[in-house]
Amino acid sequence: MREIFEAELKQLGVDLVTMSRQVEVAVTNAGRALLTGDVALAESVIVADEAIDALERDLDERCVLMIAQQAPVATDLRIVISALRMSATLERMGDLARHVAEVARARFPRNAVPHALSGTFAEMNDAAVRVAARTTEVLLTRDLEEARGIERDDDLLDRLHEDTFTALLGGNWNGSPQETVDVTLLGRYYERFGDHAVSIARRVTYLVTGDFKDEVVHLR
Repeated sequence: MREIFEAELKQLGVDLVTMSRQVEVAVTNAGRALLTGDVALAESVIVADEAIDALERDLDERCVLMIAQQAPVATDLRIVISALRMSATLERMGDLARHVAEVARARFPRNAVPHALSGTFAEMNDAAVRVAARTTEVLLTRDLEEARGIERDDDLLDRLHEDTFTALLGGNWNGSPQETVDVTLLGRYYERFGDHAVSIARRVTYLVTGDFKDEVVHLR
C-alpha cells in the first residue's frame, strides 16, 4: 500500500511539471502573438488553455482522493496540499497567458501594444517567459537558486509594470481609450503572472527547507 501511495505522490510531481511546461508554451506563444499580431497563434493559446484546466481538475480530484483514502500526515500531507495549491496557481498562470492572447486576438489586424510601449512589453514578455521556464525547473529539480531567480524576475516585472503607469500618466500619452485599457490590462496580466510564479517558488522552498516564507503576494 505504501508503494502505491508513493507512486501516486510521484505522479503528482510529474503532472505539475507537465502543467508548468504547458504554461511555458502558453505564455511564450501569447507574447509572440501580442507583439506580432499573429491571430492564429493567439487562437492556439486560447484553445490550449482547456488542456491546462483539465489537468488541474484531474490532479485536484486525485489529491482529494489521496487525502480521503490515505489520510496522509506530516511531509506526505504537505506534499499533497502543496500540489493542490500549486495546480491552482499554474491554472491561473495559464489563464493569464490566455488573457494576453485574447487581447492580441481582439485587436487583430492591429497590434494591441502601441509602438511607444513595444519595448516595455517585449521586456515584460521576456521576463515572463523566463519565469515560466524557471517555474518548470523548480518543480522538476527543487533547485532553490532557480526559485530565487523567479523572485528576481518578478521584481523586474513589477518595475516594468510601473513603467507602463508612468507612460500612461506622464502627460505625453496620446493613445486611444482602447489602447489605454489594453496597456493597463496587459501590464496587470504580466505582473500577476510573476506573482503566481513567486507563490510556487516559495511553496517549493518550504517543501525543501521547511521554512515557509510569507506567501502573501495578494494573488487573485
